[in-house]
Amino acid sequence: MDKKIVLIGAGSTSFGPSSLLDLYQSNLLQGSTIVLHDINKEHLEVMFELVEAENKIHNNEFNIIRTTDRKKALNGADFIISSIEVGDRYKLWREDYEIPRKYGSIQILGECGGPGGTMHAFRVIPPILEIVKDVNDICPDAFFINFSNPMARVCLAIKRTVPNLKFIGLCHQIGAMTFHLPQMLKIKFENLKLKPYGLNHFGFLMGIEEISSGMDLMPKFNKIAPEYFKQHQERFEFSSLTFEVFKRFGYFPYVGDNHLGEYLRFGEEFTETIDMTDWIDFAEKGGKRTYKRIMRNYKRLKEGRYFKKGMFYKGTSVERAIPIIEAIIADSNSYESAVNIPNDNIIENLPKDLVIECPVIVNKKGVNGVKWGKLPTNIAALLRIEATIQDLCVEAILQKSKDLAIAALAIDPNVGSFEMADKIFEEMKELQKNYLPEFC
Repeated sequence: MDKKIVLIGAGSTSFGPSSLLDLYQSNLLQGSTIVLHDINKEHLEVMFELVEAENKIHNNEFNIIRTTDRKKALNGADFIISSIEVGDRYKLWREDYEIPRKYGSIQILGECGGPGGTMHAFRVIPPILEIVKDVNDICPDAFFINFSNPMARVCLAIKRTVPNLKFIGLCHQIGAMTFHLPQMLKIKFENLKLKPYGLNHFGFLMGIEEISSGMDLMPKFNKIAPEYFKQHQERFEFSSLTFEVFKRFGYFPYVGDNHLGEYLRFGEEFTETIDMTDWIDFAEKGGKRTYKRIMRNYKRLKEGRYFKKGMFYKGTSVERAIPIIEAIIADSNSYESAVNIPNDNIIENLPKDLVIECPVIVNKKGVNGVKWGKLPTNIAALLRIEATIQDLCVEAILQKSKDLAIAALAIDPNVGSFEMADKIFEEMKELQKNYLPEFC
């Protein structure tokens, strides 16, 4: 296979290794050129030397290139996988969480929703738009895969900036269902078709089908889920907030308490502050462990003690980028449960301009959303509130408008005040001035 696959942000130890692990399990993609691109030359060099060593172990299955020059990296690209962040992710994340709460916001977490999610969007969207503009100019037929959060807002900004670009956003949050559903339903996951719909980190399981029989499994799920998940309660995942929303709205939110609560004013009623700060700490510790493991392996390489089988000799990650690329090339018409794409009337009672998370069919044309129709009125009402905030947030960035930026903060249910929004914006603008765009 002679494809060119570009990994943007390849110096990161988060998504870079998972994409490479999956690449080395792919028979279809052998012979492709893999371009590692990052603006951090030191980190990029570490990953390049490791991947070069892996490639030799795997009989040089790929042509490996690294470059800090984005335009060079994109020239002739067929697929681009982008997973960038801006600045010290965890330091900025803590500011996104703490500063709004300092002025009275009741937001939780602050990664993708709430005022913290808005500030995150303000930082990360502008550099991503520079990347996709280059993609549109240099390799307009390439397929772009985004992993950066806040997913829905990033993807909406991409859609409005380069409307003809073929792109998707991917998140592994649906992965929890791959563990729980087979245990609950006593059916192998390969025989289950999930039908999740909504927004990234704010979606609901609307259907489950047994593939072999075509049987609707939602009645069984709804009957046994409350007791099952209470027995498997986990404070970072399915706990009090998930149970309350399931009871009140009638559909199971598959994203976990820590993500779901970001979008709901009543989120704090059913979550503990310590759980949210512990989640940020947990995520940071996980990132540090991965980084240390990569650096230990790099040290072994430099000392001539590298693993005979390498790092990528078996297993796959939970990410879906490489399987989707394979499905496009093979024209396989495969079903993917949760992909972020423009709505385009897939969900009729949400804005067409919104980027939703939904099932898709993947073939040589790319991805095609599986139409749902109208969501239940109560679910659609919840999602439309967040859709309005995302609309305003993205427009503030595209127009570089301070007034729209503050309005996006003020109308958020976790703010609800221009006075609070002004204070949040001014302090964050000073704290994060090296990463925020200029708003006029």
